[in-house]
Amino acid sequence: MHRIAWFAIVCALLTACSSVKECTLIGTPVGVGVQIKGPLAAQAVSASMEVCWDGGCEEARVELQPTSRTVTETCAGDTCSATSVPDGGKHAFGDVPGLPERPVRVRLALLDAGGEPVLERAIDVTPRLRYPNGPDCGGGGPNAALTVEGDGVVREG
Repeated sequence: MHRIAWFAIVCALLTACSSVKECTLIGTPVGVGVQIKGPLAAQAVSASMEVCWDGGCEEARVELQPTSRTVTETCAGDTCSATSVPDGGKHAFGDVPGLPERPVRVRLALLDAGGEPVLERAIDVTPRLRYPNGPDCGGGGPNAALTVEGDGVVREG
């Protein structure tokens, strides 16, 4: 009888423990991401970014990288693979330590191979706190995203 009671207690404890959400140490980059669509992306070789709030500004180092899209996906049993190709776009992320969760002004310049601007824009965005493990694990930090359309229109998101 004691064994059955002990077994019931252990099972109850294991069930209670298994319902606890585990939080990983994954973080969230704090700053501003940029997606640049073609054909403007083809002209942009480098970029500069400045983020301003509360009367001060932070320069963010951004390095443009090509973007890609998936063209084929195959699965055999439990193993899947995908093939991607460049899509003519570029992306970057500028780290901005101390970025607040309130409106900031982002000044973005895209530069050609000679260092001349192909686009210069300023836009107000509101960084949002992100939850990489879900809201039960707390926020990882705020960030914002910009999209630069091929015709030069810059929008948040």
